[in-house]
Amino acid sequence: MLTRMRIRPRTRADLDACELLAVAVHRLDGYPPRQAHDLRTFLASPGALGAWVASRDGDIVGHVALHPNSSPEVITVARRETGREYEQFGVVARLLVAPEARRAGVATTLLDTAVTAAREQGRLPILDVASHLTAAIGLYEHTGWTRLGVVVVRIPGDDGPLEEFVYRAPEPKL
Repeated sequence: MLTRMRIRPRTRADLDACELLAVAVHRLDGYPPRQAHDLRTFLASPGALGAWVASRDGDIVGHVALHPNSSPEVITVARRETGREYEQFGVVARLLVAPEARRAGVATTLLDTAVTAAREQGRLPILDVASHLTAAIGLYEHTGWTRLGVVVVRIPGDDGPLEEFVYRAPEPKL
């Protein structure tokens, strides 16, 4: 029987376990679609506003981060559709859930944690997701995220353009 899930800030000591989690998620889902050669750097992006892990029975089963920005294409759509300035966004990113822990509320709880942190910092929570990651898209839409638009992101030296959907978090419940 699993113990209760615990969400806490990610520490440097968590990075080995988070990297293993990212490897498992990448093998199963192809996420992240870029930077799979350096998952530690992908997870521990400098300048993050926060990062959290979910643990059960002492094992890390999930991860999420909050960033101050995303690609220029994503921020352009978010600005156009919300009327906000780029420094007003909190970008929910690096959401990973262990395959064996899915459908147990881990992703939703991690999303809620990042959204709450963004709002506490006066930021509007947004995220971007590659258009081929249908399970993630289903999660976001099921939990009330609103699609703002579609962008094509080109990163110099990368494998080519990537189509992404841009979302904003649901309005807070009163």
